[in-house]
Amino acid sequence: MPDQRDRPILVLLTSHWISMLGVALVTLAGFTWLFLLPEHIRGHVDDPYIGVLVFIAIPILFFLGLALIPVGVMLAKRKVAAHLASIPDRPAAWRRAGLFFGIMTLVNVVIGSQVSYRAVEHMETVQFCGQSCHVMKPEFTAHQAPPHEQVACVGCHVAPGASGWAKSKMAGTRQLMAVLFNAYPRPIESAMESNRLVSATETCEQCHARDRVVGPRLRIITHYKDDEANTRTTTVLMMIAGGRKYGGIHGAHLGQGVQIRYAASDKKRQEIPWVEYRNTDTGETRTYLAAGTQPESARSLPVFEMQCVDCHNRPAHAFDQPDRAVDNAIAMGHIPSRLPWIKKTAVTLIKADYKTEEEAAHGIPAGLSAFYREKYPEVSAKRAPDIQAAGDALVAIYKRNIFPDLKVTWGSYPNNLGHADYPGCFRCHDDNHATADKKTITQDCGGCHQSLAIEETSPEILKTLGVADKIESFERQ
Repeated sequence: MPDQRDRPILVLLTSHWISMLGVALVTLAGFTWLFLLPEHIRGHVDDPYIGVLVFIAIPILFFLGLALIPVGVMLAKRKVAAHLASIPDRPAAWRRAGLFFGIMTLVNVVIGSQVSYRAVEHMETVQFCGQSCHVMKPEFTAHQAPPHEQVACVGCHVAPGASGWAKSKMAGTRQLMAVLFNAYPRPIESAMESNRLVSATETCEQCHARDRVVGPRLRIITHYKDDEANTRTTTVLMMIAGGRKYGGIHGAHLGQGVQIRYAASDKKRQEIPWVEYRNTDTGETRTYLAAGTQPESARSLPVFEMQCVDCHNRPAHAFDQPDRAVDNAIAMGHIPSRLPWIKKTAVTLIKADYKTEEEAAHGIPAGLSAFYREKYPEVSAKRAPDIQAAGDALVAIYKRNIFPDLKVTWGSYPNNLGHADYPGCFRCHDDNHATADKKTITQDCGGCHQSLAIEETSPEILKTLGVADKIESFERQ
């Protein structure tokens, strides 16, 4: 039988359970990593949880096992010193151990560095940010809608440079701890609410130049009434975006020399009692206070400098209001407009209180079918496929906007763009903010848009533009 002195490494590695555990972890992690090597080479994964396994969990186990091996060896040496095991030839054992661990460490450094790089890379993806952690499901769902669905989360939520990266990782660590200890807010706070907002100069303006002059933009808004015929009305606006010194929406707020600061009395920044306008080109300065606001109380509030995201606060994570969501679905042909009372019934169904997503997925189509079966039995019999399609579209609307387990419901995340669904522009432009000499922030509609048609059933402007027939084509379903 061979003497153990001929195999000192084997003796040391097998003399203590800790070193054996380390070898087992290294071997398990190594073979698992090799098994998933195709995912590693691709640099991304389709399943976010596989991504966590490949790029985070396996490397952790790998390096944990690697750390346990020398610990076990040291304990084995103590066991040998206590004459509880045979004594190997020390010089030969150390030489072979040094060679063994040197080669293994070199290989593992190469593997570990690549895995670590891929782990960091994976943590920058939309999949990791939005799907690895279930609490971000609402934001991930909303992010899949245009126009920024191809923009990675870090493009807007992480400032450029090493300091921005470090701050984001520290914030992510705090968020991870909050999730582990079930201490996160429901619904999840937006970056604006939690004061983690990255300056638009470092994010938005990397693509959307502040100095660019934007020409007039036509906006067509389709609405359906809550009547039996679901009467369609159309509003047509010519938006005056402008820019620089040429006025318009952008020029008035972010134009050349313009600096606007404001104070907010709530975390969502929906209540703005104090506004300061300054123009460095003209030297003009004006301070506005909302009616009933005392200067002393306004000065105690947090003050922010106005930037793009004060109006465009949901550029990549917009949630709908029920009325507008149903209007859009009918206009796109996902819900047949010829079904009687579909607009009113649909809004009522998706606004109902459902305890779970599964309950809504069953209750909404069932409620719609029951309505037509009871009120319009002939329609129910002849147009069953259309009713089913409408029910499916309503469930999709619900799942895109409502998340009962995270307490995200209609209106949880206000959208400040415009003033139809939320205060938006009227947070300041309400004719209620005045200077000491009684000058108010204008509420003149013409400063932002020209109204070409307001809730008309057949606007002439659409015929002039040649798009009336295209819009009405959905009505023939």
